Amino acid sequence: MATEYDMSLKHGVDFNFSLSGKVILVTGGLGGIASAANEAMLDKGASIAIFYPGFEADRVEEVLVNFPEERVRAWSCDVTQEDQVERCVEEVIDHFGDLHILINAAGTITLNPAEEVSLPEWQRQIDVNLTAPFLCAKAVGRYLLKSGHGGKIINIASQAATVAIDQHCAYTSAKAGLIGMTKSLAKEWGPHGITVNSISPTVVLTPMGAAAWSGEKGERMKSMIPTGRFAYTDEIAASILFLATNGSDMINGADLVVDGGYTIW
Repeated sequence: MATEYDMSLKHGVDFNFSLSGKVILVTGGLGGIASAANEAMLDKGASIAIFYPGFEADRVEEVLVNFPEERVRAWSCDVTQEDQVERCVEEVIDHFGDLHILINAAGTITLNPAEEVSLPEWQRQIDVNLTAPFLCAKAVGRYLLKSGHGGKIINIASQAATVAIDQHCAYTSAKAGLIGMTKSLAKEWGPHGITVNSISPTVVLTPMGAAAWSGEKGERMKSMIPTGRFAYTDEIAASILFLATNGSDMINGADLVVDGGYTIW
């Protein structure tokens, strides 16, 4: 017997994209993309837990002064170390009382011809760009599975995971692996109300991105982007915000490419 559907029913999408009551963990939370996303999500009512590497400790105070103290707290955490990740995730849950969303925004990149990439540098990029997101997703995923309320995991990948770019071999390998991991987790955890997606930006005009792609090199890259420019941090933040809200509940295992059309060539 065929199932009959009431097509007047709706999922209940909140078109104000509210995150009121949501606790969001952001790794690499002091970076340019993460900072823009933090602002957007705080504006929508979220509480934010920031993980940052120890070498950025001197920046914490100047960043946090711009945010409401009662809704933002930062933890020094080496996200490549499982024991630190598990401890800090537990502290986040103890502090805020819950956890709903993970945004894996921590990353690193160095550009070298493939034949010049040393094994330690290869391993460092794999550790930060792939292993760390897995460790964080595993720790948060375990909590979300037990919580019964589901949640969302958003991984920041890269256009380099989809299309070859010179001198990006280690970075590309890690980010391509991150997209594969995203799909695998989405399949396993989707039935439990946990969606897992990734975002793949083009060059983003953070201080690091602007410095790395200045001059003639940057102009050549922009000429290959149909929109003719690089992305701004608030554009990536908008994509993160959408994937964090219930408007994206039916999106699972997707890679949202925010590249001005670069990868369609």
